Parts: sequence; structure tokens; C-alpha cells
Amino acid sequence: MKVAAIQMISGPDVAANLESAAGLIAEAAADGAQLILLPECFAAFGNRSLADIGVAEFQGTGPIRPFLAQQARQNGVWLIGGSIPLPLTPTGKPMATCLVVDDQGSEVARYDKLHLFDVEVADNTRSYRESRDYGYGDQVVHVDTPVGRVGLSICYDLRFAELYLALSRANADLIVVPSAFTAVTGAAHWEVLLRARAIETQCYILAANQGGLHPGGRETFGHSCLVDPWGEVVASLEQGEGVVCQQIDHAHMQAIRQRMPVSGHRRFAPAELSAKESEKNE
Repeated sequence: MKVAAIQMISGPDVAANLESAAGLIAEAAADGAQLILLPECFAAFGNRSLADIGVAEFQGTGPIRPFLAQQARQNGVWLIGGSIPLPLTPTGKPMATCLVVDDQGSEVARYDKLHLFDVEVADNTRSYRESRDYGYGDQVVHVDTPVGRVGLSICYDLRFAELYLALSRANADLIVVPSAFTAVTGAAHWEVLLRARAIETQCYILAANQGGLHPGGRETFGHSCLVDPWGEVVASLEQGEGVVCQQIDHAHMQAIRQRMPVSGHRRFAPAELSAKESEKNE
């Protein structure tokens, strides 16, 4: 079974981004991918009209959700739409939302980003405040697909192991990480975090990153990749737009889990650990 991560250098022009994405989706499908992952903010990167985009997508008058449905049907693939701004109500704050679309063009899952990127970074942008533009999600989401059970996460979520352990406990086979990691944080932490999440969950990790210099001067790290359950990077693309397409091997994953059954050795769930620490501190 083949999966693909698409790497883009998106800008604020939604139509131009969708045109670029369409070509890359077709390339991945032609290479045999059954499930294709787009990066975070694939349709609108650096666009300051996020609220308006979100309302249009909620009302069904925007171009992004129809694009995902049409591309999935046309190419006969399952498509995971990175992230788009999408509120929960007509007047609500946009959420950073990852939509999963099946090969018939139907939306079958929605994940709203749990952890928002409010940090200081030593790059040209310096200060990031996602919570100014987006609301916080509150649900762990996974979905059954032709390539197995897929757990959903987005970018900054990668730093929070408890989410990935929750997806592992839900019997995920593959966890996706659509991202827009900065060049600075990516160089420091991208690969080591992806490999750590794969090792501790014993799942495949498919990561689609933005990868280059964007309009406005922001630079993203790239290095979209597939990491196997042993923590090996089995396919990667350093910079620029392109496709990472590779097979996932369920027999390989099961063999690793059988040889080293860490899920059965885990003595505490994250909530139980928090309770233990609370009792200790009292």
C-alpha cells in the first residue's frame, strides 16, 4: 500500500495554491498512492483573510472543500487536506481544520488542531500567535482508510507526545503530520520529533511540510517524509515542491510490535500519570 506526502511552497493566493496542489496530487496518484497528505495551510499561507475564507468554506461557497472532493474523486484516492480555516458555527472563530475525504469525494473525518503555535522564534517573523486567528480543538480523531487506521495531527501537535500515545492506544497504523515548520525549528527538531513519535507509538508517521521561501519572507523547513515504526526515515524530500511516495508495510509494523511489545508494558496512561503527580504534590 502506497501513501504520499505533498510538499508545497504555498502563498496567499488560494487559486494559485490549488492549481499547484492539483498537479502534485495527480503526480502522487500516478505513482500509485492510495492516500495522499497535503501540508498545513496548503491553500492559504500568509493570507490575512482567514476568517472570510473560513466562513465561505463553512457556507459551501468557498473553493477549497469542493477542490478536495473533486481531486479525490478524479484521482481515485483518499485525500487528507492538511489544514484549512473552518469554523464550527457561521459566526465562530476559524479552527485550523484537517479534513479527510474518501475516494468518492465524501468528507469522512474532521480534526481541529489541538495545540496552537504561540511562540517566539529566531527568524524573520520572530513572533507567532496562532491563537489570534484560530480556536483550539478538543478532540482526538482517527479514521479507518484503505491503508489502515489513520490518526490525525497538525504541525505543533508534534511536540506533545500524549496525543500520539492516545492515537496509538486507539490502534492507529499511520499518523499524519501536515505541517508548516519554520526553517529554524525544523532544522533543530523536525526529524528527531518525527522519529521519536514513530518509535514510541510503533506506527508509521507521514509528514507533509511546507518547504521553501514564501512570499513575505517566511521560510519553511521542508523535509517531508515517511518514517517507519522502527524510527527509520524511509523516504524524504529536502526542499521545494514535490511528492514523497512510499509503501507502508503492515507485516513489518506487526513484527516490530511483536518483538518489542511496548504498548503492553506501559504502566500508566497520561491521565493516570497526572493523577499520580497530583497526589504526590499534595
